[in-house]
Amino acid sequence: MNLKMIYTWPSPAKINLFLYVTGTRIDGYHYIQTLFQLLNYGDTLKIIPNKTGNIKLFTHKKSLINIQNSIINAAKLLREQGLFYEKINNINIGAKIFLKKRIPIGSGLGGASSNAATTLIVLNKLWNIKFTLEELSILGLKIGTDVPGFIMGNTAIIEGIGEILYPFKQKEKWYLIIYPNTQILTKNMFSSPFLKKNTPKKSIKILLKEPFSNDFQNIVTQKFTHIKKLLSMLSEHAPSRMTGTGSCIFSEFNDKKSAQKILALIPKNMKGFISKSVNISPLHKMLYKKDIVY
Repeated sequence: MNLKMIYTWPSPAKINLFLYVTGTRIDGYHYIQTLFQLLNYGDTLKIIPNKTGNIKLFTHKKSLINIQNSIINAAKLLREQGLFYEKINNINIGAKIFLKKRIPIGSGLGGASSNAATTLIVLNKLWNIKFTLEELSILGLKIGTDVPGFIMGNTAIIEGIGEILYPFKQKEKWYLIIYPNTQILTKNMFSSPFLKKNTPKKSIKILLKEPFSNDFQNIVTQKFTHIKKLLSMLSEHAPSRMTGTGSCIFSEFNDKKSAQKILALIPKNMKGFISKSVNISPLHKMLYKKDIVY
């Protein structure tokens, strides 16, 4: 595969089928247990390497172009670490990155983390740095706790602060995802005085047997009544929960047609899409020809 001839790369979304906060570290990071489900839906990144020494991001969402953007942070971190470990012999490597945004911001679908992961994986190849996926995951954790999940590229049960992953083959289903036009910042949710931070940690076997839930859902629905009403309405038709720290609600179906029927009932002021779950990231299928879960 000639990577320099392929410019556009998938950056998939995720949903959390369950999400529990099981403790807090001294440094403020939170321990979690979550079932990280990848979707066949997301953003795309067009990445063109160069030797200008500049890393530039282009996107129709101008508000995303700033020095704190996860894509820029990921590219700069990769270059710094490549130079530090003497895996790069050209200090002038750079890239132009074009982001086509489909994943809503502040939705709990992991857009920024997925963007960072795709940037790390693809530039690692294009710049010929040759970090392993495990090494990239360690770097990715510096950007966000969801990044390792996207880097490893499997639906997985994730623990710790995001660094402990157990690849998991989940039955593929169809999901209706509704974005209620509300951005919710992850840091605000984790700092909420109403967040329960001591959900008992359980074995994977028990986690999969018990009903799935999300420790952040009650906090969000108490604060945002329109999200509470949306969740109530969707729950009448199918199992429905909030993903991540909000604000998207997902409903689970066995077939696409059933999901389409419920999508037609969604209020006009809200956005929705239908996606099939996948056990392997679309990016990894392109790059590594992966067809099994490791």
